[in-house]
Amino acid sequence: MVAAYSVHRLTKRYPGGVTASDNLSFDVQQGEIFGILGPNGAGKSTLVRQMVGLTRPSSGGIRLFGKQIRPHDALVRRSVSFLAQSPLALLDLTVKEAVAYTGMLRGLSPQQAERSAQALLDELGIGDRARRVIGRMSGGEHRLAGLAAALAADPPVLILDEPTNELDPVIRSRVWNLLERRRRAGSTIVLVTHNVLEAERVVDRVAIMARGRIAAIGTPEALKRQLRLQVSLELTGATAAVLGVARELGDVRDAASGKVRVRVGGNLGAALQRLADPAVFSGLESLRVLHPSLEDVYLSIHGQPEEAGDDRAV
Repeated sequence: MVAAYSVHRLTKRYPGGVTASDNLSFDVQQGEIFGILGPNGAGKSTLVRQMVGLTRPSSGGIRLFGKQIRPHDALVRRSVSFLAQSPLALLDLTVKEAVAYTGMLRGLSPQQAERSAQALLDELGIGDRARRVIGRMSGGEHRLAGLAAALAADPPVLILDEPTNELDPVIRSRVWNLLERRRRAGSTIVLVTHNVLEAERVVDRVAIMARGRIAAIGTPEALKRQLRLQVSLELTGATAAVLGVARELGDVRDAASGKVRVRVGGNLGAALQRLADPAVFSGLESLRVLHPSLEDVYLSIHGQPEEAGDDRAV
């Protein structure tokens, strides 16, 4: 199966010597959720603008379903829906009007667009606000209206820039359930974000950008293995006996706080057996196993202290 996107040696240079995309190459497979992570200034926005045909590369190329794309390409307009962070242009329309008009621009009849718009708004939980003017809505409602417009007429590719910003956890979960249903139906989703914790829950693969380059790419699990991130234990109630064993097991942090974090790498079983000694275990208030997370991968790439993220009580 041909990839949804194939990016090959993509470079974008701006006047003054700034290189925002530096020889980028990667594929986005059909039907996957592909994440693009990075801090502000990493090059995410410039990359996406080239992927949707709003900016011309300095060199290299991008193929969409096997066909080379150019700025303002008709293929992109037919196939790709882009939800940007900036406000919608249709601020004077009602939510339903904006979604229905977008559907008609993508080929739906007026009747189809009307039905599809109402169904989308109901699915997102804002069907009762269909007649609200977008410009008068709250930030979260505004974001949902934009997402509904992006989903109109079921485009095969969705590029979503921080789609859940300003949404509460319940609505955020509803959005991702909807997007997962679209993915199962065949849509390809590119998620552009700096929300690493959310990305780890939803992406199949991820590219982490730094200074215009792709610093790492792969599944979250593969990236953790490649960077050899270590399992840690967090021990609360650190008596002298606990501290002594912790120092034997590995690198100890925060020993003065009464909550000790010790890296044990691949020796988790031996470490737990050592801590099970009654003379040691009796001094513990709690013990947690901290598994490496995508956030650890991200922080290791961007030069901040590595801390294990996902935890499981023991």
